[in-house]
Amino acid sequence: MGMRLFEIILLICLMVCAVSVGFTKDLLTSIIIFMSYSLIMCVIWILLQSPDLAITEAAVGAGVTSILFFVTLKKIRAIRREGQNEQEKG
Repeated sequence: MGMRLFEIILLICLMVCAVSVGFTKDLLTSIIIFMSYSLIMCVIWILLQSPDLAITEAAVGAGVTSILFFVTLKKIRAIRREGQNEQEKG
C-alpha cells in the first residue's frame, strides 16, 4: 500500500510539473520546473525497473538539456541588456 501511494504522489507531481511549465511566465522558473519533471520521471523509471532509461533521463533530461536552457537564457538576457544599453545611448 505504501509503495502504491508513493507512485500516485509521483504521478500527481509529474502532472503538476507538466501543467505548471506551460503557465509559468518566468523562464528561469520554467527551466527549474522542467528539471523537476525530469527528475521525477527518473524516479518513475527506476520504479518501473528500467535503470537504463532512468540514467538516460537523468543525464539528458535533467542534466544536458537544463544546462543548455540555462546557457540560452543567459544569452537571451545578455542580448536584451545590450539592446537596452544601445537605446539609452541613442
